[in-house]
Amino acid sequence: MIGIPEELTVLSLRRKPDFVDTPCVRSLCERAGFYAQAGYPVHFSGPAGTGKTTLAMHVAAELGRPVILVHGDDEFGSSDLIGGQLGYRASRVVDNFIHSVVKTEENVSKVWMDNRITTACKFGLTLIYDEFNRSRPEANNVLLGVLEERLLELPTCRSGDGYLQVHPEFRAIFTSNPEEYAGVHKTQDALLDRMITIKLGHYDPDTEASITSAKSGLPMDDAQRVVALVRSFRTMGVNHYRPTIRACIMIARLTALRNARATADDAIFREVCRDVLCCDTIKITHDGESVGEDRLEQLIQQACAISDPPAETTDRPAKTGARAVPSNGRRKRKSAVIHGAEDAPEAGLFAQAVELEAAGPPSIEGDPEGNL
Repeated sequence: MIGIPEELTVLSLRRKPDFVDTPCVRSLCERAGFYAQAGYPVHFSGPAGTGKTTLAMHVAAELGRPVILVHGDDEFGSSDLIGGQLGYRASRVVDNFIHSVVKTEENVSKVWMDNRITTACKFGLTLIYDEFNRSRPEANNVLLGVLEERLLELPTCRSGDGYLQVHPEFRAIFTSNPEEYAGVHKTQDALLDRMITIKLGHYDPDTEASITSAKSGLPMDDAQRVVALVRSFRTMGVNHYRPTIRACIMIARLTALRNARATADDAIFREVCRDVLCCDTIKITHDGESVGEDRLEQLIQQACAISDPPAETTDRPAKTGARAVPSNGRRKRKSAVIHGAEDAPEAGLFAQAVELEAAGPPSIEGDPEGNL
């Protein structure tokens, strides 16, 4: 766009082809898009791995305006958001109209450069302020007038009257992590009061399985087993924010790249699960030793086991009043050897006789001698 400084990067977002549009995700996007179109700032708040940034970019793409992306930083000050005097401009004029007289004039002045928020407010762009609460609260104070009075206050050293009227098409989308996370500051109430906050958490199993399959290329049945494993592992130990949907995608993508299957009997899949899930994070100990890896193996057997079809039984029904002796390995092996001689005329009768001999006479309940 004309007038935007070349030092700033303006994004033109498009909807991703692998974006998963389940009823849960569609409801979130429709609500956030409606609030943004109405002119209210949207704030996605929740733990890591819940898709805050992905949803923010998707909503911004649906708005159809160029996007400026800002990531919160503890080192940010107001000048990093609105701009400042970032250099000097020097000019030198040499007048030698009269060859015997040399006149030199030099001028040095400070140069003001607009930064991201000022540019977004000036040209009506969509601002995505990702993890804005990693910036100090005093740095974000410039947003109070922007979001409420639609007026950006600028230092007097900037050319103009010190105020910038916010463009009518300006929109703002924020994301934030919980305050207990490392490097996160408490946000001032005055700023939160100007936003519409949408709380995010872990998605339902169907949505997580759809996202995992779409991002990894793993078949849906395998993706469902991966999600079931991660969700079971998520509830163990003392850290309930690990693992997230990112772990599901990593396990599924690595499994697909190795041409493995998400089954309990696949050695590659079990190795990937141990590496990605990092068993020490659940902090379960027994007698002073970590048992996280043992618990993970149990969860893999429970969530990723594929049941075999029931085997056909060949036992003959027992006689009335007697306890039948089930077939064992010895009886099966003898039967297999005898049945290999099917070319003999008496093979069938001989095999039946050996089977009876191997099983022995049925024992009758009540008398160890077998007497009635």
